[in-house]
Amino acid sequence: MRTAEIKRSTAETDISLYINLDGKGEANVSSGVGFLDHMLTLFARHSGFDLSVTCKGDTEVDFHHSVEDIGITLGQAFNSAVGDKKGISRYGEAIIPMDEALIMTAVDISGRAYLGYGLEIPAEKVGDFDTELCEEFFAAFVREARVTLHIRQLAGKNSHHIIEGAFKSAARSLRAATETDQRFSDSVPSTKGAL
Repeated sequence: MRTAEIKRSTAETDISLYINLDGKGEANVSSGVGFLDHMLTLFARHSGFDLSVTCKGDTEVDFHHSVEDIGITLGQAFNSAVGDKKGISRYGEAIIPMDEALIMTAVDISGRAYLGYGLEIPAEKVGDFDTELCEEFFAAFVREARVTLHIRQLAGKNSHHIIEGAFKSAARSLRAATETDQRFSDSVPSTKGAL
């Protein structure tokens, strides 16, 4: 089983996170940030990863530390769970419609962290969630997961739909990239022999 459990404790957040890349998309999320709970729950469902997250953060300040630190912890857990990368597909892509929004993502489990972020979110907030934290979350995840991730908005006016489309699309891309190919189960998908 490709699983990982990470605990991260700082002066700003206390996080416990578990991931199973070969799960059934089941989620148990309590981050203290309602909108992020919604995004991580649908992320689990569409990736097929089982995900458990608890976070006690300094939300009386704002949601920044909790959102960024959960991105860090999820990235660390993903990197650990994917292991030596033998037999994985490595690449994944998805184009997801969410009503008027259309979001494309592409991922490479390359060992190299890069985020190409192309969302234009019109509102500053969705509920009490600062929409600029969407980029902070993905940047933190990519850095620790050591993946290349491109996110492009092809259409969209509703801020909730744009962000939800990004999480769903990223989930589908990661699902495709982590799927195993039995033809190459003893090697990594790189001519260099390492990722």
